[in-house]
Amino acid sequence: MTQSLAGLLSDYADGRLLPTAAIEAAIASAQSCRHEIRAFAEIDGLGASLSAAVSDYRYRDRTARALEGIPVAVKDLFDTAGLATRYGSPAYSENMPSADAEVIRTLRKKGAAIIGKTTTHEFAWGVTTASEHFGDTLNPWDHSKIPGGSSGGMAAAIAYGTVSAGLGTDTGGSVRIPAALCGVVGFKPTYGLLSTQGVFPLAPSLDHVGVMGRSVGDVEMLASALGIRSGTAPRTSRYRIGIAGKTNDVPISSDVQRSLEKARVILEPHYDVVEVGDLPSFKRGFEVFAGIVLAEGGMVHFSRHDREYVKASYGSETASRLAIAEQTTIGTYADSQQARRAFVHQLDNAMADFDFMLLPTCPCTAPALGADRITIDSWSGSIREALMINTAPFNLAGMPALSLPIFQAEADGMPVGLQIAARRGGDSGLLAFASEVEAHLVQRDGVNLK
Repeated sequence: MTQSLAGLLSDYADGRLLPTAAIEAAIASAQSCRHEIRAFAEIDGLGASLSAAVSDYRYRDRTARALEGIPVAVKDLFDTAGLATRYGSPAYSENMPSADAEVIRTLRKKGAAIIGKTTTHEFAWGVTTASEHFGDTLNPWDHSKIPGGSSGGMAAAIAYGTVSAGLGTDTGGSVRIPAALCGVVGFKPTYGLLSTQGVFPLAPSLDHVGVMGRSVGDVEMLASALGIRSGTAPRTSRYRIGIAGKTNDVPISSDVQRSLEKARVILEPHYDVVEVGDLPSFKRGFEVFAGIVLAEGGMVHFSRHDREYVKASYGSETASRLAIAEQTTIGTYADSQQARRAFVHQLDNAMADFDFMLLPTCPCTAPALGADRITIDSWSGSIREALMINTAPFNLAGMPALSLPIFQAEADGMPVGLQIAARRGGDSGLLAFASEVEAHLVQRDGVNLK
């Protein structure tokens, strides 16, 4: 069982544990995690050990910082000075950044020890964390299933027990999807709240830095160090919660539906829980999202490399998407952004009557490795659309959203994620509310999946 961040800090402060011991254990676990499920792209044993030694001294000297001696991992999309950063692509196999991303600098200044870089779908452009070059990352609950993506390595490393928290990125669900499929917590803040400086872009108008953790408390602590504090103001009335369990697009599997209903029964005595009325079409939202990503992704990559380099050096999946992106015009991009504004207006209206909205993070549990399509009831479609249908809308709107693990599915025993969304700027309240929901719903014994 991995200790919570608060538990580690308490043990350090009271002298029950040294940072060097905890960080060496995390490094060893990362090596095992890399071998068993390919969740780590790079492990910085030397750098983390040196950081641990500094933390030992600071506890002796009573100058410990907010995250002093905490082992964390970060997605291989964040630049890390002197540590290989490949962005999940063979095209960047030799890339060694000279400077840290802004959020990485903040973590180091707060005393965190970065033990390594977790795997990502190439350039974060996918939801499976599969790689024809580096090998597929596996779901720690069931190695025959995907961990989700694109921050799949980060979610898998937390579920495996290597670290209790870390950083991912989320353009259309890339923190929340793997969090749901691996049974951890994934938090996407309001757009722009965390800096993306030094983070390889996918679609700049949709990209978010996100925080992942074993529990809401772990996420809160890391988010607080980055400047996002959990709300603590007393309430004068019950929260009004909107349940959007059944959208008008991709259906929800029976197992996920049962988990959602169990959650609703437990939450209803504590909150005013009502069905959400008119929601904009999430299918239309996904189509708009996909058009924007295609255009902005094309601009990102073709501003860096020519067609020949992309074809020769990128993975085939990304190269094929960029070939399609070449056909995108400024007119179609303008149409997508106009449709986005209309969609966001409708979603704002749907959220206006509620403090928070609840819905499944994904309509199904983790699909099988290598699958391209999935069938849910009478619906059949791409895994990408199925997994992103409920998450991409909140990237379009820039709203904060969090995936919380609830009840395991009865059929396959895999995790199910409950997504909680709030209005823009409501990050602190969302974290505080998610902590309440976790207390009501989640009875976690800290199962170590190794």
